[in-house]
Amino acid sequence: MSHDRREWRHSHGGVWFLEPILLLLLHHGPAHGYILIDQLALYELSGLHSSIVYRNLRSMEAKGWVTSSWDMAGDQGPPRRVYRLAPLGDEELRAYVDDLGKAQARIADLVNAYHRHIEEGQGEYH
Repeated sequence: MSHDRREWRHSHGGVWFLEPILLLLLHHGPAHGYILIDQLALYELSGLHSSIVYRNLRSMEAKGWVTSSWDMAGDQGPPRRVYRLAPLGDEELRAYVDDLGKAQARIADLVNAYHRHIEEGQGEYH
C-alpha cells in the first residue's frame, strides 16, 4: 500500500472517528474545547485542525448529543466554552460502541481469513 493511501485513510478515517471519541472524552466529564483537542492525541488524532473539532462539537450540540455553556470564572483570560455529554449523546456513544464492536469482529474475520489463505500457500501472491 502506498504511503499516500495510508495517509488518506488515516486522515479521513480520523474525521469519521472523531464523533465517538469526543463523546467518550465527554463521558468522563465536562471539558473545555482545548482540553478535548489535547486529549485527541490519546487516539492518534493530534493532527486535526482545531476548527474541525469545534465544527464537530457544534454539530453534535445541534443534534442534542452535547450541551455547552460559558465558563465565566476563568482566571486565565476570556470565558471559555465548556462541553458536557447530554443523555442523547450517551445513547449515541453506546450505539457507536455497539457498531464498532460488530465492525471489529468483521475485521478480525477478514484478517484471519487472509492469514489462513497465506498459510495455505495457494494463489499468485504468497
